[in-house]
Amino acid sequence: MGRGDVDALVIGAGVSGLTTAICLAERGVRTRIWSARMPSDTTSAAAGAMWGPYLVEPFDRVAVWSQRTLATLRKLAESPETGVRLVAGVEASRTPTPPPDWGGQLEGFRLCQPGELLDGFAAGWRFIAPLVDMPTYLGYLLQRARAAGVEVQLRAVRSLDEASAAAPVVVNCTGIGARELAPDPSLTPIRGQLVVVENPGITEFFSEDTGLSPELTHFYPFGDTVVLGGVADEGAWSMEPDPAIAAGILKRCGEIEPRLRDVRVLGHRVGLRPTRPQVRVETEALPGRRVVHNYGHGGAGVTLSWGCAAEAADLAATSIG
Repeated sequence: MGRGDVDALVIGAGVSGLTTAICLAERGVRTRIWSARMPSDTTSAAAGAMWGPYLVEPFDRVAVWSQRTLATLRKLAESPETGVRLVAGVEASRTPTPPPDWGGQLEGFRLCQPGELLDGFAAGWRFIAPLVDMPTYLGYLLQRARAAGVEVQLRAVRSLDEASAAAPVVVNCTGIGARELAPDPSLTPIRGQLVVVENPGITEFFSEDTGLSPELTHFYPFGDTVVLGGVADEGAWSMEPDPAIAAGILKRCGEIEPRLRDVRVLGHRVGLRPTRPQVRVETEALPGRRVVHNYGHGGAGVTLSWGCAAEAADLAATSIG
């Protein structure tokens, strides 16, 4: 297979790789994906996921990327088969905390009155945000990419030189894999773990603003199930669910919502948030290869996905053109 087969080769089939391939293919760029795993086996499949910038910089570019993604997710929420829904809920803090900068972008955003807060909480805000059922959403993205002409091949990529031999432009969407592939030693994992349980009738989300604590508390309803979280363990690489962490998640969520205290556990999810000082969306031009990088989204892969994908696709198209 030579460079004449496709115009762009996207490495990675998580949310970043799929959205980037869609942005390229839907503008007429012949695009192929190489990935060591199918979308359902990527870190993206382990996400919660709710729109909201988390563990990510730089602020100005993140604001643009997240706004563009928010607009796209709102449109996708009009079609149930995408797995995206607009859901109401509360984020709260146990210490006096100002509302987030991004709050004004969300429908129905307002500060909670003291009587609306649970005991022990000092501040909170209600809003409506996109909730994304990742297994359904990744299936939708894969189908949409293929409908646009993207061929998805299961293939582990050993080097960017290997990829560059297959297409004029390579788009690196390998998440934590970019640590070795780029290589980029500034990229570190922040391990996440979630518990999936039967839904006892919860219709609104809850998220606690826990600051820099590695212990997170949130729950997101998805029809018959609720996804509970979480944890943010910097530098941890294990992909095996930790029973002690799962027990802590269940305990914290049960303290917030009594209906979650005796629910049946359906499964566990573990993923590695690919985190670096700043998200990397840029072109790297080296002798014999041209690579567009799109990785390092930390805990905001879904939140930034369409904004970063559009910019990466623009960079790739410019390189091709």
